[in-house]
Parts: sequence; structure tokens; C-alpha cells
Amino acid sequence: MSVEPGPGGTPHPDDVPRLLEAMRAVGSGLQLRSTLERICETAADLADARYAAVGLVAEYEEGAAEPGPDERLREDPGGRPVRWIGRLPPGHEGPGPVPASGFLRAPIRVQGEWLGTFCLAEKRDGGPFGDHDLDMVRVLAREAGVALGHARLYEAAKRRERWIDGSVAVTTALLSGGDADEALQVVAEQARRLSDSAAGLVLLPAAQGGLEIVAVASERPSGALGLVVPPENAMAGHILAGEAVFVEDAASDPRMLSDLARGYGPTLLLPLQSGGRVLGSLVMARAGDARPFTDVERTLATQFASQAALALMMAEAQRDRERLAVFEDRDRIARDLHDLVIQRLFATGMLLESAQRRSVLPEVRQGVGKAVDELDVTIQEIRTAIFALQQGPAEFPAGLRTRVLREINMAAVPLGFKPSHRFVGPVDTVVGELTAKNLIAALREALSNAFRHAEASRIDVTVDVTARLADERPGVRLTVADDGVGIPEGGRRSGLRNLKRRAESLGGDSWYGPGSGQEGGGTSVVWEAPY
Repeated sequence: MSVEPGPGGTPHPDDVPRLLEAMRAVGSGLQLRSTLERICETAADLADARYAAVGLVAEYEEGAAEPGPDERLREDPGGRPVRWIGRLPPGHEGPGPVPASGFLRAPIRVQGEWLGTFCLAEKRDGGPFGDHDLDMVRVLAREAGVALGHARLYEAAKRRERWIDGSVAVTTALLSGGDADEALQVVAEQARRLSDSAAGLVLLPAAQGGLEIVAVASERPSGALGLVVPPENAMAGHILAGEAVFVEDAASDPRMLSDLARGYGPTLLLPLQSGGRVLGSLVMARAGDARPFTDVERTLATQFASQAALALMMAEAQRDRERLAVFEDRDRIARDLHDLVIQRLFATGMLLESAQRRSVLPEVRQGVGKAVDELDVTIQEIRTAIFALQQGPAEFPAGLRTRVLREINMAAVPLGFKPSHRFVGPVDTVVGELTAKNLIAALREALSNAFRHAEASRIDVTVDVTARLADERPGVRLTVADDGVGIPEGGRRSGLRNLKRRAESLGGDSWYGPGSGQEGGGTSVVWEAPY
């Protein structure tokens, strides 16, 4: 039997107190599940029914159509799953038609939209449902619709608040001036958490075209970091054109990379786009058996991606300003070295040569001559340093050795001294581009940590391509050792976890130990990976 919650019969006067109490109970909370449970309990109590349940579709699908009177307890009109809360008679917990006899069914509406259905079954006294039952359930259904509407608004507000908090966390991470890769990892982790996904990925344009996976947050181990989606891939084309892509089942979609999509179902691929410029892509992939994304979730995820893109663009501009400040400082240092230091050293050398000519003692002339030679060597070294300071990054070749030297030279400005370096083996010929790129990022992080935390007066950088990894594979080992204060007991230097994660994604490892100070003082950071 189906009823409408519109105007109709009037509850019996004896039932009015119970009905008012029930209405207060139904409308007393905002949590969706607890509200539905109260609806079931109240409806069963009012109608003296053994079983009561509420089937809700609206939280999964916007604008769900109302079922016809002959559809009874099917999944729903579109074949979508219904979330049942409460108790149904044995044998009818799942989808499928059930006999109408002994059942009372009433739709729940909010502003004309069908949200769900009351289902009451089996009067406790064994008789049929009467007019009083229908009247009370009709009134209760109307109040339940209002309560459900409030609960939906509350849940939507909480959901939006979570996404806003996530956007704030992403913006803070990107603009904090820390490691860029760590900030992108925050973007991936927040996207996965907020969308209830199994994996979150950040992709940026690759040098050779297409999109490179630069950050992965996943519930399961993933080897996706560093993989490149080729430019001819359909998905990459859509993303680079600024188009969002919604995939119902990633594992079976031919446009997806099979190695990445295996085991995943509903997936959002959103462009990171700001000011008409596509900076990359944000991917949120749910498990294969997970529910699809609703329209509201798609909208919130798209807004989150836009906010992340804006923060990414601002962070890029901030890094450009910082780089410009560094280059300006390097130019100033180079000018001072050339105009002041070299001229004074040259003048000192001239004075020493004059003193050498006037000296009558051979041992004095010999000692002064050695001092002049040392000054000449010093002047040549300073001129080499000036040349390095005046060069921009684009003027360096792409070899690993030169990139390491570039990082060392750039670190010399904030450190106040230049770290020493040593290369072991054919560095430029055996290390692949992916490993080289990650090694440079690890070196940058280690030097940054040393500057911020070590209070060191000496740093030694070693790149060894003759190393053997734990499994005896050949690989490259980076060691950055300082003579600073070391790592406090129970503390961990910022970025060490990121170094380890980066190494493990390539099949390597990272750790730290005693440094190069006296009696083992300081810190030595080791990072290694296969070629």
C-alpha cells in the first residue's frame, strides 16, 4: 500500500501526543544516518510495525525520479543502489519486488524532490495497516522530509568546509617556500582524502611532451612516480586542452594507461588551470567497486583543482622572484670580487714583487716569490668563481656533473662558503635522466637542510657511480656530510622523509648518520638509487 504525505486524514486524538513527540525526535538532529534511524524507529512505533526501513537514493544521485506504484522495493528507477537503513523482513534485504500485502510504503519529499521511501511491514497484531497508521505516517513523512532536507544541508556544509580546509592546506604548502615536490605531495594527499579516493596524483607537463606524474598519494604501493603519459594519449590531449574528463571505470576505459588504471573505478581527471594557462592535471581515482562521483563532488573537486592551480601559479611566481633575488645577489658578489678583492690582491702582489727585488737575502726573496705565486693562483680561482656566478642556469649543459656543480654554487650564496665536491666514476654517462633529476632534487634538499639546521662550517658532497645497492645492483650514491650540530635526539631534520620516499620510488634508499666533524660530529645524509 502506497500513500502520499499530502493533506488528508487527521490522526486520532489519542495519537496526537505520540505524534508530536515523534516529530520532535525526527527533527532533533542533523547527522544524516542518525536522523534516518530515528525515522525508522518512530515510524515503526507509531504504526506498531515489526519492520521499518528507509531507502535513500538522493545522496548518491541528484534529481532522482520517484518510483511508480508497481516498483515497490526495486533498487531504484535507474538501477542505482539504494542505501537501506533500518530493518526489512527476512529475505527482502536486497533489491527485487516483494508482495504488497502487509506493507505500508510512503514517499519522502523535500521541495517536491523525491529523496527516499518509508517501508513498514507486518503489524505486530497480525492485522492490516489502518487509516490511523496511514494518517500518522503521512504526517511523519512530511516532517521527515524537512528533517532530511536539513540533514542534507548540514552534510553539504560540512563537506564544503572539508574541501575549503583542504584548499587552505594546499595553498599554505605551495606558498611556504619549502620543497616544491613535498608541496605537490600535499596536493595529491589532500585530493585523495577529500574525494574519498584510493589514489590522488599530480601531473605536470613533461620536457619531452605529455604529462609526467610528479606526486602520488595511494592506499597501495605505487610505481607511478616519474612515469610520463605520452602526448598522443587521448587523456593527455584533453587535459592539456583544459578539459575535465570523468571516467566511470578506469580499468576498462581504453583511453587510460592500463598499468596505471588497473584496479581503479570512477576517476576524475581535472586540469590544473589558471588564467587560461594549463599547469598540469589532478587525478582522483576511486577503487573499482566504489560508488561513482556525484555532481556535487565533481563540482567541489573542480573548484579544488582551480584553487590548487592558482596556488601553484603563485608559488611559481614566488620562486621566480626568489631566483631573481639570488641572481641579483650573485651579480653583486661577482662585481665586488672583481672590482674590490681582485684589485686589492693584485696591488698586494705588486708590493710583494717590489719588496722581493729590494731584498738582499736569498731565503727572503724565495719566500716572497712563493707568496706572489700563491696570490696569482688565488686571483685565478676568484676569476673562475666570478665566471660561475655570472652564468645563468640555461648556460650550463645538461650533464649530471654540471648540474651538481650548479646546485653547489647556488648553495654557496646563503651558506657563506662553497661546499667541497668529489665525483667517483663516469657520472655523466651511466646515470639515467629520471635518477639524475631525483638526485639533483635530493642534493638541493640536503643542502637546504644543512643551511637551515646544521650551523656547519664545512660541507662535503660526493657523487659515486661505482656504488652497489643493498641488493647488489649498480647504482649512484649521493653523500652530503657536514660538521654541524647534528640531529637532536628524537628529532628528524625536515625533508629526510621526502628524501627516503623519493629514493624508494626508484628502488633505492636514503638514510643519515654521523657527519664529517671531529669525533663523528655533524650529519651525513646518504641517498642512493639504481641508474
